[in-house]
Amino acid sequence: MAVEIVYETHATTTDNEAGVATGWLPGRLSPLGRRQAVELGERRRDGGFAAVFVSDLQRAVETARLAFPDGRPPVHQDVRLRECHYGELDGGPAARVAAQRARHLDEPFPGGGQSYRQVLIATADFLRDLAAERDGTRVLVIAHSANRWALDCLLAGARPEDLAVVPPAWRPGWYYTLTADGPTAPGDG
Repeated sequence: MAVEIVYETHATTTDNEAGVATGWLPGRLSPLGRRQAVELGERRRDGGFAAVFVSDLQRAVETARLAFPDGRPPVHQDVRLRECHYGELDGGPAARVAAQRARHLDEPFPGGGQSYRQVLIATADFLRDLAAERDGTRVLVIAHSANRWALDCLLAGARPEDLAVVPPAWRPGWYYTLTADGPTAPGDG
């Protein structure tokens, strides 16, 4: 059997609109983002999801609450679905973070940040639990761009080095299949 995963990024934030890299800061949805979150709920309401898993950062939680205000399907927050922590660059210019992505695949961002490899490992840990606990179901995951890259690497064979140079374009949803034996993070095996 397997777990069918539908992945959505959180809706647009005021930081996104201002060109700010939010990282582990909470972030707030903009008026556009609130509309997008409601639209996400309309688009996914009849998706047959057993559960919604969401990052515990405010912008992702707010997206899920607006998308599924009645709490159906049940929404579960998970710290392992957080965006990459950019350390001293949290709240700084997104263009500066983008320019440094390739340098921080394995080396954490300065000032207590993470590497993208650490996001891969956290996402792989989440996926192993998902495979064990939700086999045979369909779930929705709402998180951040770094987690989507992690899913692309862990479940679709993408290379982190390629994603750091040319990140995939946004679209309304990505689809993945998680087999019962779960993922192995690059460098985690």
